[in-house]
Amino acid sequence: MESYFEIRHTVGFEETNLVGNVYYVNYLRWQGRCREMFLVRHAPDVLTELQDDLKLFTLKVDCEFYAELTAFDELAVRMTLVELAQTQVEFGFDYVLVGAGGAEKLVARGAQRVACMRGPNNATRPARVPDSLRLALERYAPVAA
Repeated sequence: MESYFEIRHTVGFEETNLVGNVYYVNYLRWQGRCREMFLVRHAPDVLTELQDDLKLFTLKVDCEFYAELTAFDELAVRMTLVELAQTQVEFGFDYVLVGAGGAEKLVARGAQRVACMRGPNNATRPARVPDSLRLALERYAPVAA
């Protein structure tokens, strides 16, 4: 069983502030990007459902910072499953600076809680997590102690 889903990213100048550090909103963007790439690779039919009436509402997002990132840093964003409920999913995110020779340093940690909803925008209602997404996420389930 895999412990996380990972995307790699090279930080660009446009993601930094005037001081040269990565602007905090980019960490949240990378969470969304990681979640999107997970869907593309492991549950592409959910993308089709999103064009129909499925909605994934982000209920909560957070990020705690341990070290700074700057332009051209190589970053691994690693997504894990924290909780899988009937209508909601909580993801965890580790932001790992990847250095020369494969050295790694945890620079931030975040989380995101998503609710599944269905129906037109003016009448959405909670919906079960799609089966294909549930199955795709099972391989990243936390290991019971």
